[in-house]
This record gives sequence, C-alpha cells and structure tokens, in this order.
Amino acid sequence: MTAYLRRRFHIVARALAWEAHAIWRSIRLAATEPGAERDTAVQSLKAAGAALLSWAVAGWWWDAPMALMAPWTALFLMQNSVYRSLLSALQQFTVVVLGTLLAAAAGVLTHHTMAAMALALPLTVLLGSYARFGTQGFAAPTAALFVLAYGSYTSADIAHRFLETLLGAAIGISMNALVLPPVHARRLLHLHRQLSLSSAELLHTVADGLADGYTEKEAQGWFDSARRLSDVTAGLREARRWSDESNRVNPGLRLRRRVEPAPPPTEWDLVWAGVTEHLSSVIRMLSDPAEGLSLGPDQTKALGTLLRAAGDACRLGTSSTQPTSRRPRDGHAHRDFRRSLARASAAHRRLTAACAWRRRASALAAGGLLTDTRRLLTALLTAMDTDALAPRSATPLSEQYAGG
Repeated sequence: MTAYLRRRFHIVARALAWEAHAIWRSIRLAATEPGAERDTAVQSLKAAGAALLSWAVAGWWWDAPMALMAPWTALFLMQNSVYRSLLSALQQFTVVVLGTLLAAAAGVLTHHTMAAMALALPLTVLLGSYARFGTQGFAAPTAALFVLAYGSYTSADIAHRFLETLLGAAIGISMNALVLPPVHARRLLHLHRQLSLSSAELLHTVADGLADGYTEKEAQGWFDSARRLSDVTAGLREARRWSDESNRVNPGLRLRRRVEPAPPPTEWDLVWAGVTEHLSSVIRMLSDPAEGLSLGPDQTKALGTLLRAAGDACRLGTSSTQPTSRRPRDGHAHRDFRRSLARASAAHRRLTAACAWRRRASALAAGGLLTDTRRLLTALLTAMDTDALAPRSATPLSEQYAGG
C-alpha cells in the first residue's frame, strides 16, 4: 500500500511540475515575444480594465443600485474580435432584457421568491439554449437570478438594470476596439508556411524513397503523413475565418502596425488544399498494393524526378509568407518556381512515355498515376498564379503546362 501511494505521489508531483513548467513558459513567451500567449495576456488585462472602469462609473460615480451589471457585462464582452464583441453585446442585451422581464413577471405574479424562481428559471434556461444567442444565452437565467435574489423588479429597478447593461457593453466594446484591437493573422501565416514546407518535405521524402527503394511500410507512413496535411488545411480554414473576422468593423485596425507580411489571398487556401489532395492521391497509388501499380526502373526514376521538382516548387511557395526583408525578389522567385515546374513537366512527359507500353493489366494503374501527377502539377501552376510570388499570369494554364 505504501509503495502504491508513493507511486501515485510521484505521478501527481510530475504532473504538477509539468503544469508549472508550462505556465512559466507561457508567462515567459508573453513577456518576450509576440504570439498567442501575449495576445491572451493583453485581452485578459483589457477585460479586467473594462470591468474596473465600468464599476468606477456605475458603482462609484453614479452609485447605481444595480452597478454589478455594468462590470459583469463589460467583462464578458472582451471577445477575440471587435465584430464578435458587437455581436455578443447584441445577444447579451437581448437575453438580459428577456430574462429580466420574465423574472419580473414571475415575481409580480407569485410575490414569492422560490415560486418565482420555479416559474422563471425553466423558461430562461430554455431561452438561453436558443442557438441564435450563442454563448451569451447563459445570461438569461443569470439575469433572472439577479432580479429574484435581490427582489428588484420594479419599473425603476428594471430601467437601471438595462441602463447599466448598456453602459458595460459600451465600455467593453470601446476598450476592445480602441486599445490594441485584436488582429488574428499570425496563426494564418504560420499554417500557410507549414502547409507549403510540409508538402515539400513529404515530396522530397517520397522522391528519396523511390531512388533508394522503399518498403510497403514506408509507403504507408508517407500516406499517413499526406493525410495529416488535411488537418493543416482544416486548421487553415479556421485561422482564415478568425483573420477575416478580426478585420471586420475594427476602427482601431489602421492605428496598429500592420502584420508583416500580409496573408496571401483566400484563393491560396483553396489552391493549396487541392495540391495536398492530389499529393495524397499520388502517394496512395504507391502505398496501396490493391491499386496494382508496378513501376520499372525508368518509371521510378521519372516519377522521383517529378516529385522532387514538385517539392522544390512547394518550398518556393513559402516565400510569400516571409517578411519582406527575408523574402526573395519576386522576379527571381517566380523564375525559380517556373523552372521547378518545367523540370516536373519534363519528368511527367518521360513518365508518360515510359508507361506507354505497359501491359494491359497494369495500364489502368499507370493511367491513374499519370492523371494524379498531372493534376498535382496543374494545381501547382495555379498556385503560382495565386501566390504572392508573382502577378496574375495572362498565359492560359494549358500553355504554361506545355511550356518548359
């Protein structure tokens, strides 16, 4: 029994030590460099400041009877974007009004606190679960509890409650909009760069495996890595949503130093999601014996060259997410991008020629491989036009592909 308790103590101690280390790391990062930790610290301080200011106005200066409503509202309106603060303010004020009126009606009808709670709380909890109210729905039963617990449901009390809610909302929104308004672009830039680099690394790994000879287990590991790229694209969509939302109705955006570099356009996300999808299809052909793909030395060499050149092109796709001081000149990056795709295109033609005389039994698998690799290169050509590496090209996509 003593040995068991000792082991449990060591497990708990290690867990607490790990948690303490994680907390200290977050504090250090918040103090030393920009990032999610600093953003969280800033928003927390702003929420506390908005609540204190609301209390100073409503409780200290006005000496309002329901002063708690002002800091309570301001505290919960410090959202991750100005647009979200405005939306939450509208939702919260609506549910506070409805919860207060329901509680007041229940109090007038019953003249008994317990009976009024039994009547009002089920209705307000149900009201708070309405999807249109989002996370602010909890304010409906909370407002009802405040009304009934304090027994304050006269017309003057209700008017004070609404006025103080509006005061807290105004202070919370103003604080979020004018004091370091949140702009979410770092994660978007990070995922852009991660998607390009991870695709490039995977393509180079597969090319090396083709050159050195690979096992079925290695090919399955490549396919697992390709499928994990879909998690990055899913995170990219979420980060794009937050970035776009943080730029909406943000009056303080022009006052802040702009994020350097600016994120690529939305089309970038769609194009590179296609790149990863076609990359996954190519690797599935190599990893699944059921596909019936059998490559000879010439096909293997041509495919390896194609994938390596495609990986070089993917790596160049990270240039648009680097700061201007570290970014290659646009003309040079564009030229290198085209050269990589020209090598890949030439390798695809050699692969097509090498597969032309395949036996009928494997012709279908070879045709699928040629189609998937062609789609991969076409998606990369589209990425070249979409990426900030180069201006929009007026050359038709089919002519770009045929060109060397």
